[in-house]
Amino acid sequence: MFLVAGLGNPGEEYALTPHNMGFLTVDRLAERHGIRVTRKDSKALTGVGDIGGEPVMLAQPQTFMNLSGVSLAPLMEKHAIGLDRLVVVYDDLDLGWLALRIKPKGSAAGHNGMKSIVACLGSSEFVRVRLGVHPGPPLSGGKEYLLAPLRRAQSKELDDFVGYAAGAVESIIAEGVVKAMTRFNRRAPGLNEEEA
Repeated sequence: MFLVAGLGNPGEEYALTPHNMGFLTVDRLAERHGIRVTRKDSKALTGVGDIGGEPVMLAQPQTFMNLSGVSLAPLMEKHAIGLDRLVVVYDDLDLGWLALRIKPKGSAAGHNGMKSIVACLGSSEFVRVRLGVHPGPPLSGGKEYLLAPLRRAQSKELDDFVGYAAGAVESIIAEGVVKAMTRFNRRAPGLNEEEA
């Protein structure tokens, strides 16, 4: 069984913030595949269903972003899910808005939710889908931006972006990481990103 974990913060005040792109992607996957992500399990909301002929558990850790690993590690142990079946979806301030990067493994690169997961799992050998949220102009405070509501222009593009991210996860499950990277990895339009 695959475990697709979308990272974010619980609570209405965080629902449509850049930091909740992982939650929003899991919501879209749940909607597309008729999976109810309502079961409480290992400090996460979870739901089990089928995506592309594969059994999949969708999860939204409810520990708040910086403690995401506290939920995912026991969830994986309880359901005997290996690192090779874990896909973590999260916002990335190192990538411009609308960029998407699938990586088969890698460092936490300063993302506190990923730091927690890597620390709790004792490994960084798992697939991640990084969703670019940097708005373009220099930010005076990254944390403030991540926890504030999406800007008006971003809100207009959110539906398509979340749909694209959900498609990337579906591709990973159905076709494997390499094909998914070829099909879905993209840079932010009009932004010269640093390779992160």
